[in-house]
Amino acid sequence: MATGQAADIGNQKAVVSGVAGRYAVALFELAADGNALDQVAADLKALADLVEKSADFRRLVTSPALGRDDQAKGLFAVLEGSGIAPLTRNFLGVIANNGRLSLLADMIAAYATLLAHHRGEVTAEVTSATPLSEGQMAALKAKLKAIAGRDVTLQAHTDSSILGGLVVKLGSRMIDSTLKTKLNNLQTAMKEAQ
Repeated sequence: MATGQAADIGNQKAVVSGVAGRYAVALFELAADGNALDQVAADLKALADLVEKSADFRRLVTSPALGRDDQAKGLFAVLEGSGIAPLTRNFLGVIANNGRLSLLADMIAAYATLLAHHRGEVTAEVTSATPLSEGQMAALKAKLKAIAGRDVTLQAHTDSSILGGLVVKLGSRMIDSTLKTKLNNLQTAMKEAQ
């Protein structure tokens, strides 16, 4: 690894924290050494989608009732033939054996943050009631780029409880334009008026 690259990775350790952050940094360093940053990112995105869409898979990785061995066996059974790169599979094996599989979602988010930082991007978390279309994502990305002054990577999530609108977290800023929040504010204003 070149000295400049080592310094860049060292600077990125400050971007994430906690146990999930430490695991993400280790995976990032291995992926950088193997020129596999994008492959690992694609693998982790596929895993994040699976966690979000499948309640059974989410229970598999987060349930404290399952032992480490059972979680690892179940995980690798689900991933059989999925095309996940060996580096990512090995990483999943390590976190399963260390009893850290419940932190997978946090590790995925931390890795995405590290990759965005490495690319000079900023990451924004976007929560909507229903999945956003490609056009909506592109328009939102352009607006956030104008605000941030640099490229923005979007991490999209859905939460039907917000009813409509968006919650956007960009760095330390949060923009909440959800229907749920507007209705709660209206309810509070009506109570104060009585």
